[in-house]
Amino acid sequence: MAECLFIAGDVEICFDSFGDEGDPAMLLVMGLGTQMLWWRDEFCEEIASRGYHVIRYDNRDVGRSSRLHHVPSPTPWQLLRRTAGIGGYTLSDMAADGMALLDHLGIHAAHVVGASMGGMIAQVMAGNHRERVLSLVSIMSNTGSWRSGQPSLRMYPRLIRKMPAERERYVEQAMRNWRETASPGFPRDAGEYRRLLEQAFDRAHGPAGVARQLAAIVASGDRTSMLKTIDVPTLVIHGTADRLVAPSGGRATAAAIRGAHLMMIEGMGHDMPRAVWPQIVSGIVQNAERVSEQDEARGRPREVEAA
Repeated sequence: MAECLFIAGDVEICFDSFGDEGDPAMLLVMGLGTQMLWWRDEFCEEIASRGYHVIRYDNRDVGRSSRLHHVPSPTPWQLLRRTAGIGGYTLSDMAADGMALLDHLGIHAAHVVGASMGGMIAQVMAGNHRERVLSLVSIMSNTGSWRSGQPSLRMYPRLIRKMPAERERYVEQAMRNWRETASPGFPRDAGEYRRLLEQAFDRAHGPAGVARQLAAIVASGDRTSMLKTIDVPTLVIHGTADRLVAPSGGRATAAAIRGAHLMMIEGMGHDMPRAVWPQIVSGIVQNAERVSEQDEARGRPREVEAA
């Protein structure tokens, strides 16, 4: 499916999809400042081949979705101090964008998978929109608590550093960040990653949104209490070598959600290298299969249910 745009309240959201629209929906939510392209086509196609209608989208303030330039960008100092009131929107607003996308597509409920900040958004979807989420997969994310899942000290400057606006300098800086956070236990394809960065830059570059998305995370605080209310089949995936979101974040997330399964992947950092795709895809599909047939019927398009 070609990329499409729709209006969700005061923002425009860009999305595309893979697979049969009559299959149960699976919504993929990407992380901080990261376009939906990081859910690679082949990854999406593999899940779709297992019998799911896979939908990915650009969060607000990234990619081809709306840039909220009217929202003041927080300073690095405000982000480090977690200054109250710095965010123009929250993770709840970002979760509502995903729900609006499902409404636009005529889908009542979906399996939801989120990576990094996308995992936080997916958690909020499951907590705030219980009837809309069939199953939850939270990948390399955390609970929002200061006690777990925090970056190593050397990562903080990379989180708050302003990225260059010029293409070549941007790509070089992003490559340096990737080398710091990529999985040390699996083969790294620097050429592929560089091509993806160049593709994303040419598609829709706008680094100012990263600070506003960080502010949304800060403004949303600790989600542990909310996580305890989630009662859908849940899988938490985390790498043992994640420097950006410490592995304790995954463990705390799984501990907070009743009945959650925890998959710790040895040697995986803050990325999803191709070598771990089979394990991750199998985990996502097996978690979705824990949903009862009655509940999964809620995830089929309305016209299919009527048939």
